[in-house]
Amino acid sequence: MTETDIDLCRGSALEQIEALGRGELSARELLRETRERYERINPAINAVVTVDFDAAEVAAAESDRRRAAGEPVRPLEGLPIAVKDLEDTAGLRSTYGSQLHAEHVPARDSLVVERMRAAGAVIYGKTNTPEFGTGSHTYNRVFGTTTNPYAPDRSAGGSSGGAAAALAAGLSSVADGSDMGGSLRNPAAFCNVVGLRPSIGRVPNWPAKDAWESLATNGPMGRTVADTALLLSVLSGGDPRSPLAFPERFAPVVPELGTPLRIGWSRSLDGLDIEPAITEVLDGEGLPALQRLGHEIADVEPDLSEADAAFRVLRGIGYARGFGPLLEAHRDILSPELVTNTEYGLGLGIADFAEAREQRTRVFAGMVELFERIDVLAAPVTTVLPFSADQHWPREINGVPQADYLDWMRASWRITVTGFAAISVPCGFSPEGLPVGLQLIAPPRREALLLSLAQQFERELPVWRTVPTVHAG
Repeated sequence: MTETDIDLCRGSALEQIEALGRGELSARELLRETRERYERINPAINAVVTVDFDAAEVAAAESDRRRAAGEPVRPLEGLPIAVKDLEDTAGLRSTYGSQLHAEHVPARDSLVVERMRAAGAVIYGKTNTPEFGTGSHTYNRVFGTTTNPYAPDRSAGGSSGGAAAALAAGLSSVADGSDMGGSLRNPAAFCNVVGLRPSIGRVPNWPAKDAWESLATNGPMGRTVADTALLLSVLSGGDPRSPLAFPERFAPVVPELGTPLRIGWSRSLDGLDIEPAITEVLDGEGLPALQRLGHEIADVEPDLSEADAAFRVLRGIGYARGFGPLLEAHRDILSPELVTNTEYGLGLGIADFAEAREQRTRVFAGMVELFERIDVLAAPVTTVLPFSADQHWPREINGVPQADYLDWMRASWRITVTGFAAISVPCGFSPEGLPVGLQLIAPPRREALLLSLAQQFERELPVWRTVPTVHAG
């Protein structure tokens, strides 16, 4: 891992757009650079798992034609992008990380993909994900394991692990992700990129089994905060097929902070075991950076005592509804994490569901009360550093056993329960060179505040520019 000048493919998406606008390169040339990068680097990390460069060449040529003809430049005009394999892409294999759909080729795009194409994205491939997005380590029986560009023997996180690894390696200009238990934030922290879990409704989802889903959401990822905001502007806005969607589109430009903020500094998110190396980076790099920026910092710990039970029940019931019918016929080819969570959900009843809803309401009320004293909560994103890619999940933290594959992810999914928006922004590296992210949390609909603070923090600590091992080695 070294600090060097940023090359074309690892520059920010906005820098790429500016170069395209100045005529310094064409969309076809940028796609060729990305393809060379894919052929050279992807075998080491397995981030992008299905490609169609012929179709991408056609899209890139159309982008160049539009620019040459003086037609309006779309927000993602000419940018090469790989899409998470949970999203349907018309004419391009979409497996959801499951052997049940290993050869599935959709006839239509999902709404996320539809919006990226309409914005001028040159979609060339799909990024890896665990089966149906289950778990925060990206492996499946269709494509195998995605590993970390900063340490190719370590996990890239998940379920948007392929997206995060592709961003870090320069294989996608921006990337879509999704987040229920931390699937945007965990891989962003593991791979030194930015991942935003927006408010429910900010990014509509279609097609969906449950149009009223309030735990999971799609969201944007980028190498920089500004890139992430750009993609959020593309993905946001109302759609008649999504009843929870906010009607307005999000502005693509991140506003500057006008005054210092009151920031609550949480080291454990209400008593979680956190690896010392993470705390050392957050306290040693992140906290001083916020103080240098003039913010008022106070130690706080939110009351999240009922979040764990609520999340497990609500998630379990969702899995029972979504995957229960698959167990009898396909148990032997489903991931153990998927089977375990579905079986748990099948054992729950209406009383469990009602209690979980009430618990979630109390957790939310406690956060609202806390935010009468603060503007933003800062906390760990993950409880551990990127772990061995051979593991399915960490079995212990600081000597404390983890009961199952969900336990170690609580730094992210405790915030999911609150309904608050959260962003993971690169903060620094452990002594062995493993990335550490800082989680910034704000009330629903306050994404602009989060992005403004995250961008200010990124300027103070531009660690995203640190080149991964797969490039330097």
